[in-house]
Amino acid sequence: MPAKIRLPLIFVAIFWWGASHGAWAEIVAHDIRIGIHQDKTRFVLDLSAPVRFQIFALADPYRIVMDLPDIQWEVPPAAARRDGGLIAGLRYGQYQPGNARVVLDLKGPGIVVNSFIVPASDGQGPRVVLDIRKVSRQAFMKTLRAPPKQAVRPAAPPRRPKPKRQPTHKPLVMIDPGHGGVDPGAIGISGVFEKRVTLRMGRQIRKAITAMGRQRARLTRTRDTFIPLRQRVAMARAAGADLFISIHADSIANRNVRGGGIYTLSENASDKESAALAAKENRADLIAGLNLKGHDDEVTSILIVLTQRETMNYSAQFATELVPHLRKLIHMRRKPHRFAGFVVLKAPDVPSVLIELGYLSNRRDERMLTNPRSHAAIAAAIARAVNSYFAAQKS
Repeated sequence: MPAKIRLPLIFVAIFWWGASHGAWAEIVAHDIRIGIHQDKTRFVLDLSAPVRFQIFALADPYRIVMDLPDIQWEVPPAAARRDGGLIAGLRYGQYQPGNARVVLDLKGPGIVVNSFIVPASDGQGPRVVLDIRKVSRQAFMKTLRAPPKQAVRPAAPPRRPKPKRQPTHKPLVMIDPGHGGVDPGAIGISGVFEKRVTLRMGRQIRKAITAMGRQRARLTRTRDTFIPLRQRVAMARAAGADLFISIHADSIANRNVRGGGIYTLSENASDKESAALAAKENRADLIAGLNLKGHDDEVTSILIVLTQRETMNYSAQFATELVPHLRKLIHMRRKPHRFAGFVVLKAPDVPSVLIELGYLSNRRDERMLTNPRSHAAIAAAIARAVNSYFAAQKS
């Protein structure tokens, strides 16, 4: 953008309304509302106390992003499905430590023409209000600026996988609960978020692997926070992980579709459904409001060299081991082991699989995915498969 263009104040100001910094953790978001007017779309965030906030726009796709301090989200599940006027959809949650975020997907180019806080009155708490008006693409592009940078840990240098370990060495399994924070993932029939299902499942898998005592286990995230896809890969490589397991639970328009599946990396998807799923999951960083333009995809550049092909073979071996263990507990899709280009599976030196445990859009799968007993049983099965995989590498 030319240096002479002066950005509208609305996109560069940080708003402050009398709350002390120490009170941020106690602030609660109670509801999100959308109002449709003839000349604007109004977004309203109901809070327990005033906050400061910062807003900016992102293009391709068109989005308005609002950053806030770290607040507690107690909005009704239906809020995640709200849309109307110029707003096509929205997401909310923690973006990074100390920083919450709301992302508004727009149906077309639009700018915030007014933003303010309505003070508490008549028993109602304060409200953050954004008025969004439709504009031309040219007018929208003039409002763009670089969003706050998200720190991403550098990836470790490539190393060859070494499946045969010394008897005293316990292999490390990195467990990746999908989505998190401002990226809720799929939303179930009852309103449950995929990010919460995967975190509970990830904790159970770590517990089950640790209880067996033959491998170590870590989580990429231990709470409801957003982690960019490439950082998840970098975390596994930096930790020297011997296996990477990403946990997910999809949703689809057809509520009759159900069943789990296991995916490993391939440059060519095994079918159109797998390609579509990978494309959907690979949008997680965009969903959370990251600006990926000009991003140097270091992982992709490494894929064509060194150990990627060998690593993919080990990934497929683990997937083959995993299928019969899971089939005893959950309904599996036809051809349960599939291939696609998931970003989160692209560590060139860490065998990696993505497990779709089922569909939150199907009532039977959702009941299974929200049942603590099912979690424990599935986690134990995955732990047994992990143990069998590493035992086979030693033989």
